[in-house]
Amino acid sequence: MEGFDWMTHDEHRPTPADLRTDVPSTARMYDYFLGGKDNFEVDRRAAEKVIQAFPAILDTTRANRAFLGRAVRFAAGQGVVQFLDIGTGIPTQANTDQVAHAVAPDARVLYVDNDPIVLRHADALMAQADGRKRTRVLLGDLREPAAILAEARQLLDFSQPVALMLVAILHFVKDEEHPREIVRTLVDALPSGSMLILSHATGDFMPDASVQVHRAVYDRATSPFIDRPRAEVAAFFDGLELVEPGLVQLPWWRPDGPVPEGSERVSGWAGVGVKR
Repeated sequence: MEGFDWMTHDEHRPTPADLRTDVPSTARMYDYFLGGKDNFEVDRRAAEKVIQAFPAILDTTRANRAFLGRAVRFAAGQGVVQFLDIGTGIPTQANTDQVAHAVAPDARVLYVDNDPIVLRHADALMAQADGRKRTRVLLGDLREPAAILAEARQLLDFSQPVALMLVAILHFVKDEEHPREIVRTLVDALPSGSMLILSHATGDFMPDASVQVHRAVYDRATSPFIDRPRAEVAAFFDGLELVEPGLVQLPWWRPDGPVPEGSERVSGWAGVGVKR
């Protein structure tokens, strides 16, 4: 498994119709919230409805992105240099591989996403990829953990710790799709010393009316929005040892400096658990 580059997906290459430009995409809406350009008018209209109902969504997405960076640096600093990032979304600045390789140049990163547009952007990145960076991208769905694990075992060394990243993805998985069982299947496959890096949207800090708008907008998008309270998010870490400061609002997970003003409105929980 010496150095590998971005995977090609010629056999799965999406057609323009696969991109569903007539339906709001959760990945493209997230890109819009972050100030990105990889979105369409249908995504911008949907995102603006969310912003009008809950302006702090912009702070929340930025806080989530910052948490990802801090958590990846923490894991790499602890010697965990393999990352299984599921639900990665559209590549932007400070991606998992960029952050990890800044700390550990030989880190291995496997991205998994079920949105064809992510593969399109991976194609663009392949031309720029540094051959020394051990990074791949896989078309896969979190709801099929066994299939993801089968592919991941071809690319990652499961005899060594792996950081499983479920960052802002589980709130798109319905209760009837058994998200806790999905997480347990993935975590059970990892060796001791592995980590679960997880963030999740919540309505705990949102007015009820804003939550209802969120749900209504995402019901018309490519994935629904299932906000969960802290206790339900904490259950994803069952059997793991939460590292300090535990499960907290996004900005308070090991901040690099002063927490930004207004962070109390950020509507997401975040934590990192270690498998002993």
